[in-house]
Amino acid sequence: MIKRKRLGQHFLNSNSIARSIVSEAKITKKDTVLEIGTGLGILTSLLCINAEKVISVDVDESLIDAAKSKFSNLDNLVLRSGDGFEQRDDFSIFVSNLPYSKSKTAIEWLARCSFSHGVIMVQKEFAEKLLTKSAKKRKSVGIIANHTFEITSLFDVGKNNFSPPPKVDSVVLKIVKKNSMTIELIQTINKIFSYRRKTVKNILKQFNRETATNKRVDDLSGDEIISLAKQILKK
Repeated sequence: MIKRKRLGQHFLNSNSIARSIVSEAKITKKDTVLEIGTGLGILTSLLCINAEKVISVDVDESLIDAAKSKFSNLDNLVLRSGDGFEQRDDFSIFVSNLPYSKSKTAIEWLARCSFSHGVIMVQKEFAEKLLTKSAKKRKSVGIIANHTFEITSLFDVGKNNFSPPPKVDSVVLKIVKKNSMTIELIQTINKIFSYRRKTVKNILKQFNRETATNKRVDDLSGDEIISLAKQILKK
């Protein structure tokens, strides 16, 4: 468990919550489901019931070995050890109880992927970053997420539903893909937020670009921030 806590991973131990997550994923026999974070497999076998194929990846090789033994009867399940965010498999649905330390990485990776929708569990504080309407509380990951997904908060999950229990509660989110981003655009949005206290005029100077506006990042809408990033990337 110590290794998993270091990775920011806590094992869901509620079968009813696991069933709710899988139900919200709306899996059909035409779907390939990608699960990152196999863990103890509480979601894995449920995902296999309706899917054409489930690919489940975990960075902990011992957990994958245990899952291979436990789920040897599931012929539509592919189990793999390694970094799930380096995978190149095609999938239509994404389901994950995301390690807290990997939530931002996951959103940026999913922003670049082509898929239909997903159900993810994240730390409550991270969900608030994605869903905030306050310009001052926005983070770059929220701009990226809201441009690429329709995001719906489904339900809260208390810390007592995990082993070991985390210090914070979690939230299950539904994400529906609406746009994709390149890695260059994502990196540029992150860069803009590193200059967020500067005016747009001064931000553009960092990239040898010009504008007449004296607005700051907090004065811009999400779409305007995306447009600013695209302007910076123009050759």
